[in-house]
This record gives sequence, structure tokens and C-alpha cells, in this order.
Amino acid sequence: MRAVHFHQHGGPEVLEYHEFPEPQHGPAEVLVRLEAVSLNRVDLFTRNGWPGLKLDFPHVPGADGAGRVVELGEGVTQFAVGDRVVVYPNLSCGLCEACRAGLDNLCRHWRLLGEHAWGTFREYIALPEGNLLKMPEGFAAVEAAAAALVYLTAWHSLITRGNLRPGEVVLVVGASGGVSTACIQVAKLAGATVYVVGSNRQKLSIAARLGADLLIDRSKDADWSKTAYLAEGRQGVDIVVDNVGTPTMPLSLRAARKGGRILTVGNTAGPAIELDNRLLFGKHLSIIGSTMGTRGEFATVMKLVFQGKLKPVLDRQFTLAQAAEAFDRMEAGEQLGKITLTVD
Repeated sequence: MRAVHFHQHGGPEVLEYHEFPEPQHGPAEVLVRLEAVSLNRVDLFTRNGWPGLKLDFPHVPGADGAGRVVELGEGVTQFAVGDRVVVYPNLSCGLCEACRAGLDNLCRHWRLLGEHAWGTFREYIALPEGNLLKMPEGFAAVEAAAAALVYLTAWHSLITRGNLRPGEVVLVVGASGGVSTACIQVAKLAGATVYVVGSNRQKLSIAARLGADLLIDRSKDADWSKTAYLAEGRQGVDIVVDNVGTPTMPLSLRAARKGGRILTVGNTAGPAIELDNRLLFGKHLSIIGSTMGTRGEFATVMKLVFQGKLKPVLDRQFTLAQAAEAFDRMEAGEQLGKITLTVD
């Protein structure tokens, strides 16, 4: 098989694409021929590297993927050869207290496919059957691959961690990224009013198509937190979803109403944040961290995707051999939705 991989951290020049040994499935594992994968910000971070990250090189990135079952390990009961499946990217031990409670994203030995273990940017992958979910025969593999990680993240953060209720107001910081577009749709489906902060009109047009109720162009409105605050009658919003980090968190705190919740689901622009503690205690704010979700939540949100109630926004489509170009597009911030790669 052929795979995208790198032998050292760095820019797109470190990416290679050539023959790799085909994986061998073990007992209770399923061998999948991948048809499509998608690119996430974590893939870019993993390629670039960060202090403390230790990988066994060569490393294959990629958390998302969808394809067809080609072989079954002994003891597999949930799948048959020929089934179409989408990948659930959390890797867990299945034995610790969290796993036994159904909270596998809190596993003591939790790992993410493509970050801590070889990922999906290859033709074949062998995974435990618990890391796969059947998808309808007619559903597009690129849409399933584009949806998996970001909709799981959006659902777990807003519905489970954020306890979003109908009628509440949600401010999403970011208009066109995978998690942001997923959050807009999940919030609207839950009956919320949605405000969106975006960097330009083109990206905000995507949020408008997804049903956003108020669009704030931060290229023209630097104090977007005040705009959101005033839009709610000088009360602020119930929930702010912030996956940007360093430059936006202080404004996110200001945009929230008394008793509001700040959901932090990533740090695309930097991990270090500055907090004005007077806002925290004075407004009774809660900062809630959230990443990924459980198998049960994955099944729930992907069912909504398969039913068309949630629909991933697709940006450009590349082939696996064009992975370096796909990374370049993401690193330049040019994507309008999810970047996908077909596996020929």
C-alpha cells in the first residue's frame, strides 16, 4: 500500500508518499480499505511538532477516514466483509474506570489516531472493531471522513459539556473551520440562536448559509465581544465556543453573560491565554475544556449526519498523493470548510 508519512518534524517538505507494508489485522480487528480521509488542524500541529511530543518515526498522520471492510479478525462480530464504515478516532484501553463507565474519551491511556499512533493517511488500516461505525451504502465517503472528528467534538462540547438548552445564545469564534461549522449546525439543531465571528465576508458567508443569526466581521469590528454583548441587550451570550486560544480568549470572556459558559475546544492560534480574573468571579463564568467525545456520542452525531440533519461543509478535494498541497492550504488559512483527500 501507499501512505503519507514523515521521518522528522517540519514543513510540508518533510511529507513523503510511497510504498509501506500493508497492515496485518489482529484478533477482534478489522482491515479497512480507505476511500477518503480528511485533514484536521491536529495533523498540521503533529507534523510541525511541539515540545514534549514524542513520535516513533516514520509517522503517518490522519484521524479521519471512511472506507470498506476487506478482512475480519477472529472474534469480530459487528461487521462483515464489504461493509462501509467510518473511523472513530479515539484509541482507548477498554479496561480503566473511565472506559468501563462508557467515557472512553477520558481513558487513562487515551490516544488519538494520527497523533499518538499511525493514522489514516494510507490505503489500508487495521483497527479494533470498536473504532468503526457502519455507514449507509449510498453515503459519500468524503462526507463521512469530513464529519467524524469535528462533529464529535462539536456535539460533546455543546451538548454534553456545555449543556446547551433551546433558546440560549451561542457565540462561535470562527466561521469556516471544521469545528466552527459543525458547532454552528449543532447549535441550530439544538434550538439555539447563533452568533458567529469571522475574519472576512467570504468566510462569514458560509456561516450565513448554515443559518447563523448574527455575523460579526472582525476585520472591520475589532471589538467583536462588545458587539455580541450589546446584541443581547447589554447582557452577553450564554455560551462562547472558542477554539482559537491566545488572541481571542480575553474577548470571549467579555462577550459572555453572567453565569455564562466558555467552551475551549482547541488552540489554533496559540495555547497560552490571559485571563482577567475579575471577569471570572464577577460574572460567575465557567471555563469548560472539551475534546473529542465517546463512542455513544459518535454513533448519535453520525446518525444525524447520515440522515442529512447535519451536513459537513466541504472545501477543496485532493488525492492522497497531493497531501502536501492540502497541508499548504490549511496552513495558509485558505480553507472554507473541510479539506478532504481521496484514496485512489
